[in-house]
Amino acid sequence: MVKRFLRALVLPLALLGAHPASAAVKASEIIQRSVDGFVRPAYASLHQHAATLTRSMRNLCAAPSQKDLDAARAEFSATVDAWSVAEIIGFGPIKENNRLERMLYWPDRKSIGLKQVQAALAGKDPTATDPVQLAGKSVAMQGLGALEFVLYGDGAETLAGKDDPYRCAYGAAVAGNIETIAGDVSDAWNKPDGFAALWANPGPQNALYRDGTEAVTELVGVFINELEMVRDVRLKGFFGGSPEADKPKQAIYWRSGNTTRSLAGNLSGMDALFQASRLGDALPPEARWMAESIHIQLVNGAADATAVKGPIAEALADPAQRQKLDHFSLVTSSLTTLVGARLTAEFGLTAGFSSLDGD
Repeated sequence: MVKRFLRALVLPLALLGAHPASAAVKASEIIQRSVDGFVRPAYASLHQHAATLTRSMRNLCAAPSQKDLDAARAEFSATVDAWSVAEIIGFGPIKENNRLERMLYWPDRKSIGLKQVQAALAGKDPTATDPVQLAGKSVAMQGLGALEFVLYGDGAETLAGKDDPYRCAYGAAVAGNIETIAGDVSDAWNKPDGFAALWANPGPQNALYRDGTEAVTELVGVFINELEMVRDVRLKGFFGGSPEADKPKQAIYWRSGNTTRSLAGNLSGMDALFQASRLGDALPPEARWMAESIHIQLVNGAADATAVKGPIAEALADPAQRQKLDHFSLVTSSLTTLVGARLTAEFGLTAGFSSLDGD
């Protein structure tokens, strides 16, 4: 699994104000805007889509048909879209109780999740059809990856008929579990004395964020780490330097055709967060062009990913679509330089701020 963390990000008070008191106030404003303008709406949207997905799965199980299978698949894709926006906030409540891994166990380089899902389907384990009991099982069996295999993997066509009610029941339980996780995270972000309050109110007595520097560092780290994750883990995980080096079956959501929709959602989420936080307002007037450039490049990168259509294996075989992926890679590299080097230099951040560790 991918682990995201920051190293030695030191944000000077000059970024946020001349004196410690004004720095804390300015940091609180930036974080509060981020929470109210992006984090809470993003996780609320995820919960809403997950609830609709659960209803669609239950409808499919109650009256199997191709129409209802298509509807469940459409709701799955909509939920993936919502998660791709929200998942850039990979800290706070989503990290509690293994929620992040339970929502999406990926990358699954050893096919652990696939084998466990296949075993559940073959053995028809009755406890796996109960969302409550499923929540206590392996993280690989209860999230979006598991549901994708149910809806699109080998044997998924049986969902349109009455030949395999267990598969549908298991899928409905997975959807219910996703809904519960999304709801729990959304509720946690809305608690008056919860994580959001800690992040937006740094201070000496705060167990997580002792000052405005640490609070805004967490925010800046979202862009640095997520750009690296999107490019180096998700894109380069399947997109090689040549068609012969491509690995389409290592792409996230390759079965459902949501690979590039997910990449677009990640960048759209970063842009929405950047705009909501108004972090660019903290730049000196002569450097505020960076904020507009970051916005434009995030929009362009999302557009590149959105333009890649169809199954990822077919897209990789199309020179025009490969060019879009190439440009997406260039845009994310440019953004890494702009955010991770130039923006941080303006803010006086020290070097050595980002790393991804994969197993």
